Amino acid sequence: MTTRFAAESGQMSVDQALTQLRASLGPVVGLETVALRRGLFRILAEDVVASINVPPHDNSAMDGWAFRHADLPLDGRLPVRGRVAAGHPLAHPLPAGAAVRIFTGAPLPDGADTVAMQEDCRDEDAYVVLPTHLKQGDNCRRAGEDVASGTVVLRAGIRLRPQDLGIAAAIGRTGLEVYKPLRVAVFSTGDEIRQPGAALPPGSIYDTNRFTATALLESLGAEVTDLGILPDDLHVIRTALRNAAASHDLILTSGGVSIGEEDHVKSAVVEEGALHFWRLAIKPGRPVALGEVAGTPFIGLPGNPVAVMVTFMLVARPMALMLMGASDLGLKRFAVEAGFSFRHKPGRREYLRARLAHMDGRLVAAKFPSDGSGVLTSMVWSEGLVDIPEDRGDIAPGETVEFLSYAELMR
Repeated sequence: MTTRFAAESGQMSVDQALTQLRASLGPVVGLETVALRRGLFRILAEDVVASINVPPHDNSAMDGWAFRHADLPLDGRLPVRGRVAAGHPLAHPLPAGAAVRIFTGAPLPDGADTVAMQEDCRDEDAYVVLPTHLKQGDNCRRAGEDVASGTVVLRAGIRLRPQDLGIAAAIGRTGLEVYKPLRVAVFSTGDEIRQPGAALPPGSIYDTNRFTATALLESLGAEVTDLGILPDDLHVIRTALRNAAASHDLILTSGGVSIGEEDHVKSAVVEEGALHFWRLAIKPGRPVALGEVAGTPFIGLPGNPVAVMVTFMLVARPMALMLMGASDLGLKRFAVEAGFSFRHKPGRREYLRARLAHMDGRLVAAKFPSDGSGVLTSMVWSEGLVDIPEDRGDIAPGETVEFLSYAELMR
């Protein structure tokens, strides 16, 4: 990451930050080929091109009888001259003026071009009475109808979903080239932070940030090294950053990136590498530091637990995905009705914790009562974030707002 970021008036918008990241970051991990069963949620590193048609042959979409439409008599009665099941093609072309019994997925015999559903037919021993209203091609699936040979079925840069693995299997692939997992070093900072389960002296709190950040990273497929809790000591933090940079693709910290006298992470990054920007015009989560340590990308998240999660989802997540080789970073927003009022001063983007409810056919967002960035129960209670843009004023009940679901932000 070589581009030096700059922000107007000492702050940068989320959109500006993401634009800067897109211009500066790319994959930093190598490639490997994995079996389809091990490809779920990995980042695809190749365009996947079909070498066969799917389906590979014309086949029946129904259980019934196959026939040549031009042979259908006025009374619909044809002799039956064979039986075709899936995996067992008819050994000869369809005889003229005849029908064959056929089952779903079975290949159409040469000459057959229409299938009648068995529910619409009458079986009379060696004959079948077919409906006469059918059109040529009814109930038939043509070769290449799903995928034509030569088609790109999957593009490099996607995170592989179950259906993506299914289409790869459908064209005969046994493995896929993917990016290797991103190696991320994570630590918390602060003399007041304690490991859960340890004694809690006065003035101390248990660490939550490493656990939420690690889980969020692992949900993306990253391999996380937990470096524990570092004290508010510049020398210790510099050493930890330097060592982490030597064996990881990304360093993520929480706490220590504000302007307090004991906030040493920012200073340590500057002395070991470069700090590109560190104040975002968002709430919660203004102090977010991005930079590099000995050439390894670094992101420093705030210390408050809600701010950690929100800034991870909005900034660290796309940053990690870019480093992993992902191309689609877009977040799907959808419009909902505000079920609350909110005073908003233009100039800073705010993300409100909310959950949704159906009310008289409308999708209405309810806001968590507290906006504090230390209230982690708000993240447990909520289902997503209401996005209030920088240029928007106060929100009144019934107005339309945009909602970002955690289902999108935490995967």
